[in-house]
Amino acid sequence: MPKLTFIFADGHEQTVDAPLGLSVMEVAQKFDIEEIEGACGGGMACATCHVYIHPDWWNKCLPEEGARSDEEEDMLDLAFDVRDSSRLGCQILITEDMDGLVVALPGAKLKSWAQAA
Repeated sequence: MPKLTFIFADGHEQTVDAPLGLSVMEVAQKFDIEEIEGACGGGMACATCHVYIHPDWWNKCLPEEGARSDEEEDMLDLAFDVRDSSRLGCQILITEDMDGLVVALPGAKLKSWAQAA
């Protein structure tokens, strides 16, 4: 089962087993990560599952089309502290090749990989 690491705003990390086929948002909810609310249940109607993607994982977390959709961009416009590496967790489905994925939660003080957009 792929491992997924969440980096919290205070800098601590939590690594969990991420079941295949779940979204990053669903994995966060499964492990009671309160910072990922997922208020709309994954319908891309809110931005409460906003995360930052480590650049080593950016391309693997993009949809087949190769870029965030217009709908996702619109939702991210409503999110807190949007950065170049921002995605909605509900739009990232866990696959075998995502073992080791690292995401950070909004407000995390990170190195250059998550600079503000």
